[in-house]
Amino acid sequence: MNKFTLGAVESRFADIVWDNAPIASGELVRICERELQWKKPTTYTVLRKLCNKGLFRNDHCTVTAVLSREEFHAAQSEQFVTDTYNGSLPAFVAAFLSRKPLSDAEAAEIRRMIDEARKGAL
Repeated sequence: MNKFTLGAVESRFADIVWDNAPIASGELVRICERELQWKKPTTYTVLRKLCNKGLFRNDHCTVTAVLSREEFHAAQSEQFVTDTYNGSLPAFVAAFLSRKPLSDAEAAEIRRMIDEARKGAL
């Protein structure tokens, strides 16, 4: 398993943390008990696992995000392109476009994003 992969249950837990961070670990246990029907040990086991992956930190009973949701998803996307398309963004785009045509609005938005990224504005 690579650093930026989460299973379905871990993803639900991560969303809870992102939605509430910073959060006291005891409060996180109560939320997970209510929303996921987890016991305290399960919450701490999953928290420790995601802390070890570098996603969250639990310092003095306060859980904070090391990576924001957006940063995590960006890293996850980069990892997907690296693993699946040997790091080639053009190969990924070509594969995506072979299955789904772009609307004029989507093409314009992608052009704008490329222009901003080339200028370092993204």
